[in-house]
Amino acid sequence: MAKCDKLLLKARNSPHNLKFEEVCALAECYGWNYVGGGGSHRVYMHPTLGNTVGSMMNLQSKKGKAKAYQVRQLLGAIEGLNHG
Repeated sequence: MAKCDKLLLKARNSPHNLKFEEVCALAECYGWNYVGGGGSHRVYMHPTLGNTVGSMMNLQSKKGKAKAYQVRQLLGAIEGLNHG
């Protein structure tokens, strides 16, 4: 199983237990590009989504973990890509 597939499966099964670096890697797997941020925040943009919901992802670390609601937002946007 490829790295991106493993991250997607882990995010779906346990969004509250994903490391911050893993959610960032997952975003990059599905086409989001890092555009900036600092400290505990990273901002990602998807080049093909334009101004639609999910085109921008603001991901935040809390003690090394991703915030579960942000993981779920990313998962919803990935679903949109797969069905769009």
